[in-house]
Amino acid sequence: MNLKNLHTENKPVQTKILFSTVEGKVISLQIGAGEHLKEHLSKVAVLLVCVSGNAIYKEENGTTIELKSGDFVNIEADVKHSVDAIAESNFLLIK
Repeated sequence: MNLKNLHTENKPVQTKILFSTVEGKVISLQIGAGEHLKEHLSKVAVLLVCVSGNAIYKEENGTTIELKSGDFVNIEADVKHSVDAIAESNFLLIK
């Protein structure tokens, strides 16, 4: 199965829970080309893995990381961050 097939709605930013565990979950995230996942906080540490596409990850402290297929970023709890998709991008968000 391909992550792109999970996102069937005509929305610029979509999520889909792949499976849940007792302590966390893995979420498939898709952001359309030129779209933006607005700045927000996560209450827990998160691993963001870019499966396909190209995007820019930004933190409130000025950190900017370009993400391409296979790249990942560890997001600390309570750090404001956002993601801008350059091309349609698919991610795994692991909490």
